[in-house]
Amino acid sequence: MTTKTTLVPSLHLNDGRQIPQLGFGVFQVPPEDTAEIVAHALRTGYRSIDTAAMYDNEAGVGEAIARSELDRTEVFITTKVWSSDHGHDAALRAFERSLERLGQDYVDLYLIHWPAPAQGKYVETWQALTELNAEGRARSIGVSNFQPEHLDRIIDATGVVPTVNQIELHPRLQQRQLRRYHDEHNIRTEAWSPLGKGTLLGDPTIESIASRLRRTPAQIVLRWHIQLGNVVIPKSVTPGRIEENFQIFDFELTEDQMREVEQLDSGERTGPDPDTFG
Repeated sequence: MTTKTTLVPSLHLNDGRQIPQLGFGVFQVPPEDTAEIVAHALRTGYRSIDTAAMYDNEAGVGEAIARSELDRTEVFITTKVWSSDHGHDAALRAFERSLERLGQDYVDLYLIHWPAPAQGKYVETWQALTELNAEGRARSIGVSNFQPEHLDRIIDATGVVPTVNQIELHPRLQQRQLRRYHDEHNIRTEAWSPLGKGTLLGDPTIESIASRLRRTPAQIVLRWHIQLGNVVIPKSVTPGRIEENFQIFDFELTEDQMREVEQLDSGERTGPDPDTFG
């Protein structure tokens, strides 16, 4: 089994810290299975684990890390504040609950899960995150599912630019305009649903490239993300696939193959619209 953690590059964040470019996501991983699945990911070599209050499995993530022989500084933990906890004070309380469930005294990255624009509270929530960051308990702070207008508002209100915007991004939803905004503001693009919830794995273009390179379709899509410069957090509950998804640093796609994948963009979401959700 692969254990070469040095194969995973780290990317610089705008606050001077670094994030592993490949992480392990636990969305929809059953709480009762999370500790063992995350433990397997850690044994495989993943050193970045992405959870959220809404996933109801932070405790399992914390248990897996506690059971491992890894030093805390070797693991990059991300969690998120849910939309029901928007607002300054509510977000601070939610953070305390997340820390307790994780069994940690800090997290490496704390995100606003959705802007929930109808609530009109995400600027207050961001202000709370900046305070947690100043205290050192949220070492880096960022957002998830924010559109340019949401990002403009929090930056204008606080002067603090998120380190990361974690967004739905895959070959059928390539988010070029939002990625350009990120580049202009030195925000890292992090892809959730990087495999399009599995819908891309049977795509003829992806299958063709995989066949030519003797790789799995998932490895082709994840390699495409890596070469774009995205942070990527695939999720699986299958040990073999967890290992396969880690094995993407010993090959490259050619420029032509990258262009083949680029042609798959259709603007097709698998998740909610950030402008209306929450």
